[in-house]
Amino acid sequence: MAATVEDLYRNYGILADAKEDLSKHKDAYQVILDGVKGGPKEKRLAAQFIPKFFSSFPELADAAINAQLDLCEDEDVSIRRQAIKELPRFASGENLPRVADILTQLLQTDDSAEFNQVITALISIFKIDAKGTLGGLFSQILQGEDVVRERAIKFLSTKLKTMPDDTMTKEVEDYIFIETKKVLEDVTGEEFVLLMRILSGLKSMQTVSGRQQLVELVVEQAFLEQALNPADADSVDRLLQCTRQALPLFSKNVHSTRFVTYFCEFVLPNLSLLTSPVAELDIQLEVLKLLAEMSPYCGDMDKLEVNLNMLFEKLLEFMPLPPEEENGENAANEEPKLQFSYVECLLFSFHQLGKKLPDFLIDKISAEKLKDFKIRLQYFARGLQVYIRQLRVALQGKTGDALKTEENKIKVVALKITNNINVLIKDLFHNPPSYKSTVTLSWKPVQKTEAAAAAIGQKRQSVEDIGATATTKKLLTNLPRRDARQIYNPPSGKYSASIGNFSYEQRGGFRGGRGRGFGGRGNRSRGRIY
Repeated sequence: MAATVEDLYRNYGILADAKEDLSKHKDAYQVILDGVKGGPKEKRLAAQFIPKFFSSFPELADAAINAQLDLCEDEDVSIRRQAIKELPRFASGENLPRVADILTQLLQTDDSAEFNQVITALISIFKIDAKGTLGGLFSQILQGEDVVRERAIKFLSTKLKTMPDDTMTKEVEDYIFIETKKVLEDVTGEEFVLLMRILSGLKSMQTVSGRQQLVELVVEQAFLEQALNPADADSVDRLLQCTRQALPLFSKNVHSTRFVTYFCEFVLPNLSLLTSPVAELDIQLEVLKLLAEMSPYCGDMDKLEVNLNMLFEKLLEFMPLPPEEENGENAANEEPKLQFSYVECLLFSFHQLGKKLPDFLIDKISAEKLKDFKIRLQYFARGLQVYIRQLRVALQGKTGDALKTEENKIKVVALKITNNINVLIKDLFHNPPSYKSTVTLSWKPVQKTEAAAAAIGQKRQSVEDIGATATTKKLLTNLPRRDARQIYNPPSGKYSASIGNFSYEQRGGFRGGRGRGFGGRGNRSRGRIY
């Protein structure tokens, strides 16, 4: 028989007055537990009374928790919220991981106020016992339904960094690392990015050895032991995402060698065959940008000469020979295209790796090929000078809002690209070739104040931006060359497809979408598997 409001108040009074003799009034507490079978008023009272005396009746602990869980699943959202609010009071000793598991499952609610109540409760018990709470969270991440798994991962990625230092101890961080490695065995692309964000934020991962461990995790996800299938968009997507995650970890002590080697051996030979995971993404340029960013952190490479030669050959593809003379047989042919953005990336990467084998252009290639290369460099440099003059004239005197127009943003980026290429070409024209100059890649933030620097636009977006949509516009353009033709007839140019980095939604293509087996648990609506 369900307890009435009067019954609940009367038995509450008995327990409140009992003070130290609470254990003798088991029957009174049982009446309060029976309140969950009553109407809305009885349930609201039971949601408050059950946790208040919970610790005094260990023999009724299971019955009390189950009664509270029934209220957490009530049809009345206000009753659910009240019951969820009180759940942390059950989180003591061996009950805490169970409460954490329950709260994690309750993340599946679609009611925003109820969801926030669950988040608040999870944070509350996290501060009581971080490791126990993590046990409940990771249990559901590994075995729970997809919506619960997704929200539990997002909870960790957003809330861990807000936890106080005395909560996030080394033992807790070690536990997070171990459990996250288990989850990484089978993840989607979006999950991978979130999990890497979690790990990257741990204090223990800020050391050289910590960053090296993170790189090892990314290497495992990137499948660098397998050849790349350029026609498989998911494989290409995985490589892009993994490389993006690894980039912030590289330094003079944490090397990018395995990634750079993989790009030279498997990506560059298939550059034109790569299938883009997103239609708007210039996949070739994106790959070359990644290679350029990694190249300064490349350590000792086993096949340095072979890989440098592959990079050299790919560079030649984008550095055309001068057209035939006006009266030559090819005079009617279209003038060559100068793809500045591609060349900036390839030339920078070649310049960085060339430092490791400075005699490559002297002893490792034939005199004929070196001569051919210098002709290409000279032709490219002539075109650069014209463009640089045009760009400087176009931007001269422009400040503030005038530099913020899309047209001028493109011109500022173009000026950075052409200046970078010009500096690198001058280095290679030295006899012997020099590798001493330093440049900042055009899409990277500048290190010093320049008149035009303010117009570079958005900093290239990080891989840690979760859920960013593909809104970046294509900004492909050729600069007007009407005036230039009166002085010199340069090849048409191509600049970067975007001012910032192209951002696109995660495709979730890792390991076939996790293949975690759907439908095996049934449609349980608000049912539970506690």
